[in-house]
This record gives sequence, C-alpha cells and structure tokens, in this order.
Amino acid sequence: MPPADLVGGIRAVAAGDAVVAPSVTRRLIETFVPHLPGPEPAGESPLGRLTEREREVFAAVARGRTNQEIAEELVVSEATVKTYVGRLLAKLGARDRVQLVVIAYEAGVVRPGDR
Repeated sequence: MPPADLVGGIRAVAAGDAVVAPSVTRRLIETFVPHLPGPEPAGESPLGRLTEREREVFAAVARGRTNQEIAEELVVSEATVKTYVGRLLAKLGARDRVQLVVIAYEAGVVRPGDR
C-alpha cells in the first residue's frame, strides 16, 4: 500500500469513518447480493423519507464514492457531504457507510457493476 493511502486510511479512521478496501467490498457484494430479497414495496421503504439530495448522496455512497468524490460530483463542500452522510445514517438507522451500502442494495438503489 502506498504511504499516502495508509495515511489517508489512518485519517479516515481517526475521523470516525470505517475503512474497507474496495476490493473487499466488491467481493462481499458479489458474494451476498444474489441472496438478498428483492426491493421493498415503495410505501414501506424508509427511503421515502429521504430528500432528493440525500438520495443522490446515498447512491454515490453505495457506489463506493469517497466524501471528496461526492463533493466534487455534486459541487458541494466535503463538510456538506459529511452532514448528508450523517443524516442518512440517522434516517436509515445505519451504523456506518458499509451498512448504507447494504441498505442500498437491498432497496435496489444500486446493483453490482454500478459505478
């Protein structure tokens, strides 16, 4: 691992984020997604409580984007993205970003191969 990546991982953990290698996340998704139930009916989904911008951030998190990448894509500050991620965690009852990804796959927001 390049030193810059190691330092970035340490900073992310120190900031309270979880660090999971994209290759590990990809293997987990490929292994478990085929066994997930189909999407929930629209009326029962907690996703109905999300704003349009929260849905955009949610989909970007589910595609493995970092806060910085999401900020650049949506033309907002990284602090704003962190605020949205915090709201998503609270609204969806998730512990961390990994759980947000699982929720996104269960709800059909993203599918394997979405980038």
